[in-house]
Amino acid sequence: MKVCIVLGTRPEIIKACSLIRCCEQRGTDYFIIHTGQHYSYDLDKLFFEELELPLPKYHIQGGVGAFKFQLSTMLPNIKKILKQEKPSVVLVIGDTNSVLAGGLAATQLRIPLGHVEAGLRSDDIQMLEETHRIIIDNLSDFLFTPTLTTENNLLKENHDQNKIFVTGNTVVDALSQNIELSDRKSNVLQRFELKKGQYILMSSHRQENVDFEPRLLKLLDSISLVAEYHGLPIVWPIHPRTIKMLEKFNLKVPGCVKTIPLLGYLEFLQLQKNSHLIMTDSGGMQEESCVLKVPCVTLRDNTERPETLNVGSNILVGVEPESVLNGTKEMTKKDRSWTNPYGDGKTAERIISILQQKL
Repeated sequence: MKVCIVLGTRPEIIKACSLIRCCEQRGTDYFIIHTGQHYSYDLDKLFFEELELPLPKYHIQGGVGAFKFQLSTMLPNIKKILKQEKPSVVLVIGDTNSVLAGGLAATQLRIPLGHVEAGLRSDDIQMLEETHRIIIDNLSDFLFTPTLTTENNLLKENHDQNKIFVTGNTVVDALSQNIELSDRKSNVLQRFELKKGQYILMSSHRQENVDFEPRLLKLLDSISLVAEYHGLPIVWPIHPRTIKMLEKFNLKVPGCVKTIPLLGYLEFLQLQKNSHLIMTDSGGMQEESCVLKVPCVTLRDNTERPETLNVGSNILVGVEPESVLNGTKEMTKKDRSWTNPYGDGKTAERIISILQQKL
């Protein structure tokens, strides 16, 4: 068996790290295609190095430009590599442009396709990610779902049960494998003069939040309210997209916010683990905060991670200032004894074992 892993963003590197390690440990033949979807491949290389992972065999410079340009760059290049390497299966993870390009390339070449993190649904078809999820799930030969909820989503859509495998989420693998590494390597709290449990961690970069001036303004007003009420600084590793839109709209981040550059995974993991509360529009952080037992307030109107809502680790609040403030009040009073719904940290082992059996 020869496995191809297609990825292109930093969250995908994190989600793929346990799959890569599992292939290494088992001696499974594999290779990685990096599409270059994110802004800086050099920063992505740091992720591989800090996680002590081998660098991708192939790197495509597909990260500059709009969706159509990215796809038109990634797709032919991935197909060329797949024709040369002839893998037994292509694995894609999540819902990004890279996932779509990798999935289309495999399908067009009639190579079996496995979708890791299959079955997630926000029920908001206007989200590009939602379209990607639906397309890739329909193209895939192996649907590796994180939970029973995601399995049920696929069954409701009449997917073949024989293609569906409930494996857990590789996010749990990544956390369990890297938390000790993070404890040992990172001094991020000291570097930014932060105390454990004495700050709120913020993350916001989604198009629907930052690309529209009225919504971004509400988000900034929400931050001010939350900081004033809780009497804690808000730490915001700020995304290039968000910086660009703040400059475009001539908006300023409130003084209560400590903006810092984007961090490597191990440092960011320390920030999450030691925060009083997390405010985010990131899907991955909803999962990670749940596993790390840190209350989460999600700055969105919907989520494809309803499991976090069901166990009580997360709440949806949108960006209306009063709603955001009330959400933070509710979540900071929460008992953190909720159950992690995303598995036991052995997801990658299950996925590779299933592929070995089937292929």
